[in-house]
Amino acid sequence: MDPQPSLTDLPASPGLCATCIHLQLLASRRSTFVRCGLAASDPRFVRYPALPVVRCPGYTRDGTAPQST
Repeated sequence: MDPQPSLTDLPASPGLCATCIHLQLLASRRSTFVRCGLAASDPRFVRYPALPVVRCPGYTRDGTAPQST
């Protein structure tokens, strides 16, 4: 069984997605992808956004993400 995909597996910084509750990481044998969970229910959002995401109307901070000071 393959380990869970991680943000460190991405070739580019995901920007806001890294700390968003809607983040879904999907992995194939050779790649890891950022998928927006909002895309399933809201057509304003693309499934696989271009990285890094610097602005997003659906961004909601994940409560477990560390806050910058």
